[in-house]
Amino acid sequence: MGLRWDAISGHAGQKASLRTMLREGRLPHALLFAGPDGIGKRMLGHVLAAAILCDSQEGPCGHCESCRAMQLGSHPDYLEVVPEQNGKSAAQIRIEAIRSMQTQVSRYPVLAKQRVVLIDEADRMNEAAQNSLLKTIEEPEGPVTFILVTSARSALLDTILSRCMPMAFGMLTPQEMKPVLLDRGVPEQEAAELAALSDGSPGRALMLHEHEGLHLRGEVLEFLTQLPSFDMERVWSLASDMGARDREALREWFLYLNMMLRDLLVLAEDGGSALLYHADIRAKLLELLPRYPEDIVFALLGELREVQKRLQANVNLRLLMEGFLIRARDIALRTL
Repeated sequence: MGLRWDAISGHAGQKASLRTMLREGRLPHALLFAGPDGIGKRMLGHVLAAAILCDSQEGPCGHCESCRAMQLGSHPDYLEVVPEQNGKSAAQIRIEAIRSMQTQVSRYPVLAKQRVVLIDEADRMNEAAQNSLLKTIEEPEGPVTFILVTSARSALLDTILSRCMPMAFGMLTPQEMKPVLLDRGVPEQEAAELAALSDGSPGRALMLHEHEGLHLRGEVLEFLTQLPSFDMERVWSLASDMGARDREALREWFLYLNMMLRDLLVLAEDGGSALLYHADIRAKLLELLPRYPEDIVFALLGELREVQKRLQANVNLRLLMEGFLIRARDIALRTL
């Protein structure tokens, strides 16, 4: 993707505000881009970084030495801090990464007039890393702009939040998403389906495309169809299968379950509603409605949210799946 403002789909208001602040010299030294996963926050942060480092006031120009270095991924004054996995534990940003960044930004810029640091998934910083970062944000040793990107704003310390200018990002419309998917080589028919299924997140749509998300949707539909009739042998078998998958695959599976349960709630209110993620399987979802009244759906959503939260931690996946499936089965049996 080119380093251009118009290469980022959607977020017109945010782009206009950033460009105005940059042009008028009012850009704060610490910004917080907050919003759902996969909607282009990090890409926009990358474009903003290129604009800050560009020789032109209306950057990024794409031609100066700084822009060429950014395009090559080799700008000496641009740093990215990202979560790193240590063994089987969940990926984190640890204090060592923050200290390494602090050492680099304390040096005089090499190519541009300042440095830019983008911290992706900033909510993955542990408390020690956040406290260390706080000192640098409060009293930077040199000219530096920090761009923090997060999908979980509440996971950041209040002291960090209070020192960053917040910028909220929302979901893209299917019309904004479809060209992004087509540009990435997704066939047109599938692009339309994924745009409707991915809740306004191009990143999520691309992930579903790459990981055969429509197949996963079929798995989830079968799961809801059969759940009330599960015996314990089926629970153990499915838990073993799901527990052997990686965390990202499980997150995708639960994403589909979340969307399908949400569709059941919509259909309970209006069987002809157009506000469905899975409009193409409306008839099959309507068949499920008698087995999934609202109280059952809300109970399952509660269990689902707990599992999604625990998937962020270093837990035994098979045991997590066993617990979820047992509780989900017990909830579904209430209708029998």
